[in-house]
Amino acid sequence: MAQKKAAGSAKNLRDSKPKYRGVKIFGGQKAKAGNVIIRQKGDKYKPGSNVYVTRDFTVHAKVDGVVSFRKKKFQRFDGRKYLKTVVDIVESQ
Repeated sequence: MAQKKAAGSAKNLRDSKPKYRGVKIFGGQKAKAGNVIIRQKGDKYKPGSNVYVTRDFTVHAKVDGVVSFRKKKFQRFDGRKYLKTVVDIVESQ
């Protein structure tokens, strides 16, 4: 007889916790200073005016205002050009 009770295969039952990435405040919506605008992996969205990026590439509002998105051409080190989305905050008066 077996010394241990037969156990089923449970190798794939682990999962990582969700990261909740994505755009949190969309274009045209109001943001307060310090609010998270985008949580991202890498720099898919670039910081524009009145916006700053933290170590984990999260985009935050520097001042109170309205969020706006625009496209801008960037040039890579090898000369290739590509479009990136830039996030700005337009200050409210």
